Amino acid sequence: MRCRKSKRNWKLSFMLMKLGFGFLYLVQMLPLCAIHALAKSVGWLSYYAVAPRRRIGLINLRRCFPQWTERQRRQVLREHFYHMAMLLLEYGVYWYSDAQRLKKMVRYQDKHYLDDALASGEKVILLYPHFTAFEAAVYALNQDVPLISVYSHQKNKQMDEQILKGRHRYNNVFLIGRTEGLRAIIKKIRASNAPFLYLPDQDFGRRESIFVNFFGIPTATITGLSRIAALTKAKVIPAIPTREPDGTVTLRFYPAWSDFPSEDVTADTQRMNDFIQARVCETPAQYYWLHKRFKTRPEGEASFYSKE
Repeated sequence: MRCRKSKRNWKLSFMLMKLGFGFLYLVQMLPLCAIHALAKSVGWLSYYAVAPRRRIGLINLRRCFPQWTERQRRQVLREHFYHMAMLLLEYGVYWYSDAQRLKKMVRYQDKHYLDDALASGEKVILLYPHFTAFEAAVYALNQDVPLISVYSHQKNKQMDEQILKGRHRYNNVFLIGRTEGLRAIIKKIRASNAPFLYLPDQDFGRRESIFVNFFGIPTATITGLSRIAALTKAKVIPAIPTREPDGTVTLRFYPAWSDFPSEDVTADTQRMNDFIQARVCETPAQYYWLHKRFKTRPEGEASFYSKE
């Protein structure tokens, strides 16, 4: 009986996933303006329907922007749900649309910082925080530049296969499983002239992190940027994707950091968080607020996310 129930659940999951992929395929046939109009409705509905994520987002914004009114925080969070809806609905464009369509959606700003470093034979780490337009920008960039990236396999097999297929769409990416560890990353960077795409701003727990400030909050933060840069002699070049009012995306590159890494890994990690914080303050609605960024707390400190 349990086996039959498990098989039915698997079939249902498979069918729902296929319907989801089919929906995204149909959505990508729409003009971009229509996709973004649909995202406004989906984002509005999600803000009210997905209460657990709304709660997490509000907790994060209250901690990071205590000077704002509650009305300001809710307005930013509503805008954030719209940007998240755009991210999700645009997956059909990333996976199925003509590559040139995606290229027209994304413009580069100051890409010469990356081009010049690669032309001179430098190893490069692209510091790439979690802003909501990150997928659109990286799918466009990967058409022009080979990339090394870390990938976490999905529990759902169909989703995992589709994401991997999308990642390899341009045959220009080198994926390293998260479980392969730091050694595999270092080896690939040393053996390749491809930049390493580094997404640092998630909570990976106490064992892999140190506490440095983010918006004045002691935040569990991995130290990989400093360590990888030291072991590979790579230049750190930040890249930030921003969604423009017309729905297109600007991927801005910043000058390579000087005097990095230093001999102080804590100072290096704080420098990274300070840079990310400054960019978040420029476009707060476009930073990823819906995950528990402050889940791991210093010893003895209560969770931010416990229900009262």
